[in-house]
Amino acid sequence: MSRTATRPRRRPAGPIDVPPPPRPLVITHNDAVLDDLLRIAAAASVELEVVDRLESARSRWSHVPLVVVGDDEADAVTAMSLPRRPGVILVGVHEDDAGIWRRGVAIGAEQVLFFPEGEPWLAGRFADAAEGGGGDALVVGVMGGRGGAGASVLATGLAVTASRQGMTVILADLDPLGGGLDLVLGAEDVTGLRWPDLAESRGRLGARALRSELPGRHGLAVLSWDRGDLLTLAPDAADVVLAAARRAVDLVVLDLPRWPDPAAEYAIGLCASVLLVVPAEVRAVASANRVAASLTTLAADVRVVTRGPSSSGLRGPDVAMALGLPFALHLPAEPRLGTQLDRGESPGLDNKGPMVQGCGRLLESLLRDHRLVGT
Repeated sequence: MSRTATRPRRRPAGPIDVPPPPRPLVITHNDAVLDDLLRIAAAASVELEVVDRLESARSRWSHVPLVVVGDDEADAVTAMSLPRRPGVILVGVHEDDAGIWRRGVAIGAEQVLFFPEGEPWLAGRFADAAEGGGGDALVVGVMGGRGGAGASVLATGLAVTASRQGMTVILADLDPLGGGLDLVLGAEDVTGLRWPDLAESRGRLGARALRSELPGRHGLAVLSWDRGDLLTLAPDAADVVLAAARRAVDLVVLDLPRWPDPAAEYAIGLCASVLLVVPAEVRAVASANRVAASLTTLAADVRVVTRGPSSSGLRGPDVAMALGLPFALHLPAEPRLGTQLDRGESPGLDNKGPMVQGCGRLLESLLRDHRLVGT
């Protein structure tokens, strides 16, 4: 794909605007417990919503990310007959009080805590709740069966399609030799963090902060390599960054290299599915066979996406059968796609094109298989 200085200039999009989620709710009138909760929340840089009147908790109960109930109010909360919900924590005072477990069951608590032992765990839950995510994003990888197979284009098209359907998405580039996925998205002029800025990440990275600082276009955030000299990423840094990405959004799409380094191998292990993109050509199938042999040792679910046309008459199911993998989809040729990419137009925007329609079917299948759509 040619990238020249003649590409038309665009008005750069800004970083993704991430609205703050609701604050965790605290229900207690025990001053000692409340002081501990406020201290733990402050250490996690989280604000809490403390109810003065128990009845006022009713309207907030189902709409906050986390509810922490002091044992002094457990019986009163039970008497309110509030609907069951995840993310309810009961904080006890006396560990030798056997009745606290009964009260925890009565309010539907997922955890009963005592301080100071439970403080680190609760601090992590406060931080997760403040970021509005639980670390359970669907992670999908895309890998080319040979060079030039179109994996980056498919990864971008899938991410754009998901974003246009209302999902929150991070598109992450794990191929340092690919030239930068922001080019495919048409976001190379947008300011924001790239992998070299995050290569030294350790510990815990804020999910909302990550998403808001990444370049954004078409409603999604992209984590790309730049055109600099850094070509390696430590697995520990990939762990930290991708953990934050999974907490930040509904879907993480990874553009994977054909010969993964340790960081990419770690990322493959996070994938619910990996889509192996193979042109419907005999030589491409031969190349993809070697890639598939390595990939299937790292990924639990690998599916074949073929691209056409095929001068040899190979059909998508034939390619998948030759590779010993399930067939996901065939994408017909899209003659205008190369020109659109050179103009900086992202794949996934032409509603009548094969890419958009194919990505829509792929997304529907992935969500159905991994998220039980409709339940």
